Amino acid sequence: MDEEDAALLVAVCEGSERAFNRLVDRHQQAVRVFLRRVVGRNDADDVAQETFLAVWKQARSFRGDANVRAWLFGIAWRKAKDTQRTWFRRRRRDAVWHEAADDRDEFSGDLGHTLERALASLSMDQRAAVTLCLAYEFTHSEAAEALHMPLGTVKSHVTRGRDILRELLGDEE
Repeated sequence: MDEEDAALLVAVCEGSERAFNRLVDRHQQAVRVFLRRVVGRNDADDVAQETFLAVWKQARSFRGDANVRAWLFGIAWRKAKDTQRTWFRRRRRDAVWHEAADDRDEFSGDLGHTLERALASLSMDQRAAVTLCLAYEFTHSEAAEALHMPLGTVKSHVTRGRDILRELLGDEE
């Protein structure tokens, strides 16, 4: 998969919209799900669009020293962090925003919503590391590369995040 992604990225650098569309098709769903877990459902689609727009604009910045998937998820992560910063600024300016953004009545008792609530209890950094390593089967090194975090930090986030999720979800193992 990585070789095909690399070839697609080279074609994108040469201006191929077809290659770009193929790259988006290959990674769009995974990026959106990752972002839903990191920034929430309301912002995930917008952040995903910003991510792929950045991929189109920044394709030439790919140095080839990482795999394309990790590079792409790294862009998504940075866009998610930008979104979080914007959200906090808005929240400070307008206290009403907090009530609208914190409306959690949509959750039901099913496992998917329970998991979403448990993930929401983690810090954004922990959510991102846990999601990449456990849901997307990134290695710790790949996650560290994508998130621009030290390897030890990613390992710590995954370990602590997993422990918190087990506690919240009642898995005593």
